[in-house]
Amino acid sequence: MKLLIYGIVLGAIYIGVRRILADWSSRFRDIDKQTRERDLRERKRPDVVELKRDKDGVFRPSDKTGNSDDKKQ
Repeated sequence: MKLLIYGIVLGAIYIGVRRILADWSSRFRDIDKQTRERDLRERKRPDVVELKRDKDGVFRPSDKTGNSDDKKQ
C-alpha cells in the first residue's frame, strides 16, 4: 500500500514537472519569435543603420552603393 502511494505521488510530480517544462519552453519560443519579428520590422526602418564587420574587425556602416570609404582617401 505504501509503495502504491509513493508511486502515485512520484508519478504526479513527474507529470507536473514535464508540464511546467513544456509550458516554459513554449513560452520562450513565443518570446523568441516575437523578438525576431520585432527585429525584422526595425531593420526595415530608414533611420536604422546596419553595421558590417570590416577587414580590420571594426564594425562600420555598410555601404549600399558598393563604394568603400577606403577608396575616398
